[in-house]
Amino acid sequence: MHNGPMPDTEPLTGYVPTSDEAIAERAMAFYDSFRLRRSVRAFSERPVPRAALEACLLAAGSAPSGANQQPWHFAVVTDPIVKRTIREAAEREERAFYDDRAPDAWLQALRPLGTDADKPFLETAPVLIAIFAQPYRVTSAGEKVLHYYATESVGIATGVLITALHQAGLVCLTHTPSPMGFLNEILERPAWERPFLLLVVGHPAPDARVPSLARKALGEIASFRYEGPARR
Repeated sequence: MHNGPMPDTEPLTGYVPTSDEAIAERAMAFYDSFRLRRSVRAFSERPVPRAALEACLLAAGSAPSGANQQPWHFAVVTDPIVKRTIREAAEREERAFYDDRAPDAWLQALRPLGTDADKPFLETAPVLIAIFAQPYRVTSAGEKVLHYYATESVGIATGVLITALHQAGLVCLTHTPSPMGFLNEILERPAWERPFLLLVVGHPAPDARVPSLARKALGEIASFRYEGPARR
């Protein structure tokens, strides 16, 4: 029994009943498109339309979140000077990581990708999106309000953003220099926001190449053990 006040509601408009066959066809069409998504490290300087970015960010902002608190902020960077500043700060952290902090096993895992401390894409790509998680917010009265499941919520929203960018015909790269506190300073975000990820966005360079990688088969990433009546 619901003991608290009833929430405001509205009709469900996002669901349109359709046949099982049509559902399967749509799912396969989406998979056929999204399976071609790749992380790109060579970008052209072709700009990205502002309207496309705004639509993709609105899609990300529609992601589910704990108690609908929407604990995220997306800082969009297109200014060349700011991008250069971010690159310089990120490469300082990356050099320290590759030279001192990274365990041998992690360096071995990265070797097939050909990555190193140099991150020229942070300047050549037309757009950087710094994604911040908000574990809590501070009200105008100075009160601290906890956000529930902030990390999980921001992870879901980031996945939606990556998907939206791909569907729009753009490419991106998830970049996570560690630590990322320099983003708060450069982008003038409050100290209580936590940098979650730096998303590099744009169009691939004409000669862009990506590592040849294999994706796990369905049987390796999913199980259907609970279909039908339980067996004794």
